Amino acid sequence: MNGYSISKATLGRLPLYLQYLKSLPAVNGATISATAIARGLSLGDVQVRKDLAAVSGAGKPKIGYERTKLIDDLERHLGYERLTNAVLVGAGKLGRALLDYDGFEEFGVKIVAGFDCNEQALQIGKNTKPILPIKDIASYCAEYNVKLGIITVGKGSAQDVCDQLVASGIEAIWNFAPCTLKVPSSVLLKQENLALSLAYLNNQISK
Repeated sequence: MNGYSISKATLGRLPLYLQYLKSLPAVNGATISATAIARGLSLGDVQVRKDLAAVSGAGKPKIGYERTKLIDDLERHLGYERLTNAVLVGAGKLGRALLDYDGFEEFGVKIVAGFDCNEQALQIGKNTKPILPIKDIASYCAEYNVKLGIITVGKGSAQDVCDQLVASGIEAIWNFAPCTLKVPSSVLLKQENLALSLAYLNNQISK
């Protein structure tokens, strides 16, 4: 689109820019500069300029960005117009925490249901996301066009769950189980190692 690639760090700041722009009153005008956004969010001016350039170009000299267009560009890169349905397998403490978190929708992902093999974990309520039996996952994914799966089970059952997700048409998997999974080349796999991340932080503060 503009020659810039969007880094993970930049992607993480896009919701901040979007929220800030939407919070500004109309009297602030139809345009805004990267410097003004940086000042409003207490961020570095150079950093904000690079981030915005990655999603909406460099802006106009002495004018900056048209607020409406910048908001549209931010929403497009965050996937607002193509909200992806996701399911989660493993309704333990971590799984339920992820189910209850609504912030994923800011990045274009909506966790629509959880699945578990433990009948005591199952729930279907008006004000909660359903937690359904694992045997129903294939039919659910087909009915609701689910393309992304999240694994929060133990390492002993993670590969089996992964295989079920792949067989259900899942195209990308976010794995929290502490093990390496095997997936077809057509399926994206992101491994999240919480223990390793914690160990890294501990190592940094211990120096």
